[in-house]
This record gives sequence, C-alpha cells and structure tokens, in this order.
Amino acid sequence: MDDEKDVIIAICKYIYLNWISKAESQRDFASKCGVEESTVRRIKNIALGTSKTDYNMSLKTLIKICQKKQITLEDFFRNINR
Repeated sequence: MDDEKDVIIAICKYIYLNWISKAESQRDFASKCGVEESTVRRIKNIALGTSKTDYNMSLKTLIKICQKKQITLEDFFRNINR
C-alpha cells in the first residue's frame, strides 16, 4: 500500500466492512461515533468504489471512530495492513 489513494481506500473499506455495514443504520453509526452522517456516507461510497478518493478523513474523525469502537490507532492500522 504505497499510493495515497490506496491507503484512503483501505481505511474506508475497513471502517465500512467492519463497522458501518454492521450498524443499525448510517445515521446510527454517525450518531454513536460523534461524526456527521455525510462523513459516514463518504466513507461508504469510497469503500464501495462509487465515489472519488479525494476525501481525506481527518485524524480527529478517525480517532473518534476508533475510540467508540474501542480500538487503538495502532491496532487499527495494524489491521489495515493485514
């Protein structure tokens, strides 16, 4: 995973496949994680390949999601590399 776009896609796919797709709804996931529903929609669209990869998720957003999912950033990125 060398290319910046590949990293963005991998992050979004992990979040979508492991958490968003298993949530009651996108709105529910957004609310529980303290992020905007539009952010969740962007993550989903990038993960599914239905959107451009020009979305750069902020570290703050990633931290909020990881905290709510009780995973450290270190473990999150370790899982992305698998």
